[in-house]
Amino acid sequence: MAGGGAAVTGAGVRPEYPGRLTTFVAMASTVAATGGLIFGYDIGVSGGVTSMDPFLSRFFPSVFAKQNAAAAAETATATNQYCKFDSQILTMFTSSLYLAALASSLAAATVTRVAGRKWSMFSGGVVFLAGCAINGAASNVAMLIAGRVLLGVGIGFANQSVPVYLSEMAPARMRGMLNNGFQMMITVGVLAANLVNYGTAKIAGGWGWRLSLALAAVPAVIMTAGAIFLPETPNSLLERGRHGEARRMLQRIRGEGVEIEDEFSDLVAAGEASRAVASPWRDILRRRNRPPLAMAILIPFFQQLTGINVIMFYAPVLFKTLGFGGEASLMSSVITGGVNMAATVVSLLAVDRLGRRALFLEGGIQMFASQVAVGALIGAKLGWAGTAAIPPAYATAVVVTMCAYVAAFAWSWGPLAWLVPTEVMPLEVRPAGQSITVAVNMVMTFAVAQAFLPLLCRLKFTLFFFFAAWVAVMTVFVALFVPETKGVPIEDMAGVWRGHWYWKRFVDDDDDAGRRGDIEMGHK
Repeated sequence: MAGGGAAVTGAGVRPEYPGRLTTFVAMASTVAATGGLIFGYDIGVSGGVTSMDPFLSRFFPSVFAKQNAAAAAETATATNQYCKFDSQILTMFTSSLYLAALASSLAAATVTRVAGRKWSMFSGGVVFLAGCAINGAASNVAMLIAGRVLLGVGIGFANQSVPVYLSEMAPARMRGMLNNGFQMMITVGVLAANLVNYGTAKIAGGWGWRLSLALAAVPAVIMTAGAIFLPETPNSLLERGRHGEARRMLQRIRGEGVEIEDEFSDLVAAGEASRAVASPWRDILRRRNRPPLAMAILIPFFQQLTGINVIMFYAPVLFKTLGFGGEASLMSSVITGGVNMAATVVSLLAVDRLGRRALFLEGGIQMFASQVAVGALIGAKLGWAGTAAIPPAYATAVVVTMCAYVAAFAWSWGPLAWLVPTEVMPLEVRPAGQSITVAVNMVMTFAVAQAFLPLLCRLKFTLFFFFAAWVAVMTVFVALFVPETKGVPIEDMAGVWRGHWYWKRFVDDDDDAGRRGDIEMGHK
């Protein structure tokens, strides 16, 4: 991208711009990253609630009856552990949110581009709060699902706007760490939900599930209130033609006295290109945008086929299915949630030092080995019939192995699947590109959530081998097609594609010349 006086290196990428992590940027990024809390809390809370007997008996009596029959009966058919929770209505409760998030993320692209990143976050928080109120007061399945739909709308807006905001505020050399703050907040939300579920399951009277669902309002209030006070990003201000404000904001976030002219020149060029694009949805399909578009589609697609949400949404149900008691299953999910959060800290510290590819590849290898081990452990004791109980020693081994899998995901595909698609997308199509990322993520989340319990019933322990095979495929994809982007200014990603053995065919100087022509035409 044209602009600035910084020289282009041999690889086609400029040296990083000057600037440091200011207190202002750190505070703004922390507040924005709290948008991940609502997503994480919802992931964690739904699985715990659906394992609570009072909740099941009230809203899903057929599942409750099947569970009790399986516990009491002595025939092999009745005691098949793999099929105790197989109910499409129950899975619809969990996964309906993700269809709503899919639809709302596409609408959020327009709000993010026209009104700014912060107001997109605010809008999502308000709708999410309405969903919390309906879920907490639900008296029938229709109310539960209506509340879930509103939660999904809120999550769609937050997941679309927060990663974009974080990538645009961060200095290039710290972009990975700050953007991974979003994933860190997701893990905090998951752990908080697991702890809440563990506590509310003990409440006498069987109404603890209401408290679990209603407490989702706490992270929503944090995000909604925080969004009001957030500064807008320089990129967003330039995209809307507010040059003076953008320059002042860039100076403030990079630090007083820091030279910003080179970076501001590149941001202005990106802003000009953005305003010249009448239809970002059409422009993102152009040849030059095929590499970032491929990342926006394939990375979230593969992320969900790791099987992580099998563990995160259904951890209590899964552990209960494997023969753990109700309280033990909730505690096991607390343990995996704690590992998830701790391992995300590793990613925060390592992503801008080791780079994206190293974490992707190591995480993929460790996840593959863990999934194979989990499948082997479960198959060795439950077998194909699923009629045996898992001894305590095996149960411990299953939890430890799942923790190894969760740790690998938390420092690789968890945060990087949000970071990389955001940082490689040109400004003029960034909101649209992030909407595609969120939409693919949500449709795959819905598909995996809806299919998991039926597949567990039919594929038994080999379901874990199915996910392991996908982890192998996506690790090869990273090795061949995902370039390293650490330290590269987001305005200069074209140089990354030019240096890649495959993607360089889509990005060339002639296309950049055509792009500058588009900008000039936009001024006429």
